[in-house]
Amino acid sequence: MGKATQADVRNDFPAEATALFLPIHYKIGMALEDVLRCGQLSRKQVAILWLMRTERDTDGRMRRKDIERLLASWFETSSPTITRALRDMADAPLKLVRLVEDPDSGREKQVILTPKGERLLHTMEEEGKKFLQPFLAQMPPAESRELFRLLRKGVGLFEKATKR
Repeated sequence: MGKATQADVRNDFPAEATALFLPIHYKIGMALEDVLRCGQLSRKQVAILWLMRTERDTDGRMRRKDIERLLASWFETSSPTITRALRDMADAPLKLVRLVEDPDSGREKQVILTPKGERLLHTMEEEGKKFLQPFLAQMPPAESRELFRLLRKGVGLFEKATKR
């Protein structure tokens, strides 16, 4: 079987999605992640803050073991690495999170953003928007809305299929 042409790829949606992996994940995603680091965080710490932004409970808490489970699925990481990242985020000079005893388990910790952590998360969001705005400005607003509608739908379908 010969090499696939671009026309072949455009009619093979899984192949087209796979071809977009490099530019979306590594070129755009990693560049955005670098911006979100705000010159002071590791990639794992950015992931922890972003997890807390989206996954924490209504009291603003997230169980450490849930952070570890989710990060382990994205990074080749160990429990001590997560513990170290969280301690670094809890200690000076960062002081972005507080680690407190889980009321349901004396061995487990819960992670809570400090006011400084909340402010940094807001700064990260603003920096991310500033980074993406020039690219999105090149697209008509109706296309941007449709792009994000489709991306949200795709993420939802992926999460449903993988039960994440």
